[in-house]
Amino acid sequence: MPAPSSHPNDPLHGVTLEKILRELQDRYGWKEMGREIPIQCFRNNPSISSSLKFLRKTPWARERLEQWYIDDLPRTDPG
Repeated sequence: MPAPSSHPNDPLHGVTLEKILRELQDRYGWKEMGREIPIQCFRNNPSISSSLKFLRKTPWARERLEQWYIDDLPRTDPG
């Protein structure tokens, strides 16, 4: 009997931080991202590279970005 999956309902399973960052940046742009999460790497000369470095070292900012991504996912009707 296979072991139950430990993450069947985790919307972030298999999604990289870079993918999250790129999708939100494509959808909202750096200006809106800087308003939503007021960090310098979104506001001052933003880039994917600098943002990834900061987010990997700053758990609270990464958690906010991941939560924004989850909240922004399209909702599916279970019924």
